[in-house]
Amino acid sequence: MENDRKKMEIPLIRPFMPKQEDYCKEISSLWETRSLTNMAPKHQQLERELKTYLDAAHLQLFANGHGALECLLQAFDLKGEVITTPFTFASTIHAIVRSGLKPVFCDIRQDDFTMDVSKVEELITERTVALLPVHVYGMACDVERLQQIADRHGLKVIYDAAHAFGVRVKGRGIASFGDASMFSLHATKIYHTVEGGAVAFREESLDKKLAAIRDFGLTSTETVDYVGCNSKMDEFRAAMGLCNLRQIDEILQQRKKAGEQYDQRLSGLKQIQILPQQKEVTRNYAYYPIVLQKSPLSREDLQRSLAQHGVHTRKYFYPLCCDFSCYRETFGAVEVPVARYVSEHVLCLPMYYGITEEEIDFICDLIQELVTTCGKRGCWQ
Repeated sequence: MENDRKKMEIPLIRPFMPKQEDYCKEISSLWETRSLTNMAPKHQQLERELKTYLDAAHLQLFANGHGALECLLQAFDLKGEVITTPFTFASTIHAIVRSGLKPVFCDIRQDDFTMDVSKVEELITERTVALLPVHVYGMACDVERLQQIADRHGLKVIYDAAHAFGVRVKGRGIASFGDASMFSLHATKIYHTVEGGAVAFREESLDKKLAAIRDFGLTSTETVDYVGCNSKMDEFRAAMGLCNLRQIDEILQQRKKAGEQYDQRLSGLKQIQILPQQKEVTRNYAYYPIVLQKSPLSREDLQRSLAQHGVHTRKYFYPLCCDFSCYRETFGAVEVPVARYVSEHVLCLPMYYGITEEEIDFICDLIQELVTTCGKRGCWQ
């Protein structure tokens, strides 16, 4: 393989930004009102608009997605075991444990990496209080079968939807499923408020309690009914959210085009598994993962060789949450062979608004040449 191949600097993720003049216009009133936080007008406006866009019955904004999930678990007042997946970001499991709950790890499906519904019921015990599945990379969990299981056993269904903004199932927004869903609005996500999170939920009775927990547990200026935290979103971030929401359809369409180009270029490679098109699901292409299979080239060698040509990738998610040093002794003794295999072979490729056809072709050309002709370490060194 030639050593003089050209190099391009292609980041893994590039946060979307609205036009500077649009954002400056959106925040200009703040110098007059000096209303900067505490559920001020822009915060309230963004909650209303996101509720409509996501098909949520109710919705509240938070300072970040992790805080949103912790507050949500506290609001449900759960005690016991929560069935979830080890194939997720650390935040999911941290939120469960920090809420005094025990995570019980379920394996994932080989095709779309979401929770394997066929293995859920064997994990349910008298201590199980909720299911916490994760919509991964924008792939939707089997929401109908998970709800059927939850209904049979009287369990809550709380989704980690950090990767699922804009995903629809049978025409319904992903936020309309389960008892609640948490969305991350972090800068690296498809839709963001720089830092932020949101909780969509079904029960109106949860509204005041969740709002109070988000604001130090205050139910009035002189009454504190809950052990709360400070997880309020400020007006500058809400303004960013309002600007970005106006362009979300354009963002999703461009990412779909980029994802389909990846699909077309990589689908014929037997050494690589790509995500399928789920039936009756509108995908958002939040990330573009590949899984190396039947290849003498290791994931680490592929990542290293791509990096030498300016292509940044990530082993996401690796390691599994059950293998973290903080959980290995307490929750690590689990049999999750599919999750372990995927975690040890997955590599996320660059995916963001603005990635060009030329850049995707460059990435795919490199991958195709590497996996088909290079079976030894450092073939481009």
